[in-house]
Amino acid sequence: MLDLLGFGFSDQPSDFGYHVHDHAQQLVRFIEAQEWKQIDLYGHSMGGSVAIEAANLIGNVRHLILSEANLDSGGGEFSRPIAAAQEADYISGGHLRTIDAAKAAGDADWAATMRVSSARAVYRGAKSLVDGGTPAWRSRFLSHPAQKAFVFGERSLPDPDQEILASQGIMVFVVPDAGHSMSLENPHGLAEALAKASSD
Repeated sequence: MLDLLGFGFSDQPSDFGYHVHDHAQQLVRFIEAQEWKQIDLYGHSMGGSVAIEAANLIGNVRHLILSEANLDSGGGEFSRPIAAAQEADYISGGHLRTIDAAKAAGDADWAATMRVSSARAVYRGAKSLVDGGTPAWRSRFLSHPAQKAFVFGERSLPDPDQEILASQGIMVFVVPDAGHSMSLENPHGLAEALAKASSD
């Protein structure tokens, strides 16, 4: 399990771009250095977009599994208000206000993950999600030859992609008693979904 640069316990270099494609290129370099013959890639939220881009840069992906990933431009409820700010304003005060707002809304877990993240990384990641990928992440996900799956948290439903993706041959799983932060809210349920999605 990898923390992307600028997040979690990874370094926070000031000269890194922090856009989805930057993270994907870093991930590819790591994977290639391991000389693995086959891999399974799993990405959550923005990490799902990173996984899609990385999967399209390497040829040994057996399973490509996403959970509530950004498939389209426009961002989500967290990234849109962050990206609407100016980068300097977000870094100087907006990041702390985002953390305080999350705590006030009762989302202490997400606030904690933001507290250990670089404000620059959060802003540029959010901006990248709003801008989207070229070609679109959705089209690259659907066309990738790996066995593919998409995971939703039960509390994130209804979501039109539950039926849309299933109709396009994507395996769809739902983690009970969880929303977007399913790895924190029901880690056992997420592990079960990932095990099923990566089984042959």
